[in-house]
Amino acid sequence: MKAVILAGGYGTRLSEETTTTPKPMVEIGGNPILWHIMKIYSAHGINDFIICLGYKGYIIKEYFANYFLHTSDVTFDMKMNVMKTHTSHAEPWTVTLVDTGENTMTGGRLKRVQKYVGDEDFCFTYGDGIGDVDITQLIKQHAADDDAIATVTGVRQPSRFGVFNLAGNKVSHFQEKPEGAGGWINGGYFVLSSSVFDYLDNDETVWETEPMQKIAANNLMSVYLHEGFWHPMDTLRDKHLLENLWNTQQAKWKIWN
Repeated sequence: MKAVILAGGYGTRLSEETTTTPKPMVEIGGNPILWHIMKIYSAHGINDFIICLGYKGYIIKEYFANYFLHTSDVTFDMKMNVMKTHTSHAEPWTVTLVDTGENTMTGGRLKRVQKYVGDEDFCFTYGDGIGDVDITQLIKQHAADDDAIATVTGVRQPSRFGVFNLAGNKVSHFQEKPEGAGGWINGGYFVLSSSVFDYLDNDETVWETEPMQKIAANNLMSVYLHEGFWHPMDTLRDKHLLENLWNTQQAKWKIWN
C-alpha cells in the first residue's frame, strides 16, 4: 500500500522556522518531522511514499537525494577525491516526490498525484502530525467497511490549558494540560479508496471542506478512534513540546526500533 503525504504548505503559524525551510522539514531530535511520519508508516510495513511538494519543495528533494550521505559515517579523501562509507542507516523506502504547486489546496494536491496512486486503497496524511496511531488496524477497519471510501482517524484534541474541577468556590482537582482532554477531531491519518478522486475537482479544492463533507453526507466515511498519543506541530510551542518529549525518551510516537 502507498502512503501520500502533504508537504507543500507554507506553515505560517510556525514562521520562526518556515521562513527558510518547508514545515515538514522542521526537525525534532535532529530529523525532520516528515521523517518521523514516514518511520511511523514504515513500522507498519508501508514503505512506498508519494510526497506532495509545494513551498520550498526543492529542499525536500535535496534531502532525499542526499539521504544516504545524511545517515552515513563517511571519510572524505580530499586529495584522491574518494569517499569511504563506514556505517549507514538506509531505509527500505521508495519515495516519489511530486511538485503539486506552491498555492494548490489540499484536495488539489491529492488530485495531482492520482496517476501515481493508481486504483488501489492508499494511506493519506499531513506532514505535520505525529502519534502512535495503529496504521495496521486503521487499514483493516477501512477494508472491513464495504460502504466506506474514506476512513478518518479521530483523535482527542490536545489540551493547551490546565483543567480543574470545582467544589463550590474551591478547586478540588487540577491537572496541567491533560492528555486527551478535548473532543474528537480529525487526526489526519486516513485510508482512502481511489473513488475519492471523483470528489476532487481542481487545484482550488480543499479536501477538508466539500469533499469530506459530501463523502460524510453520503454515509461513505468511517472513523477509526485513536485513544493514544497524537500531537500536531502547528506552532513553535508545539515544536518545543515534541522536541522535549524526544530528548527525554518520552516520544510515544516512536514505535520503531
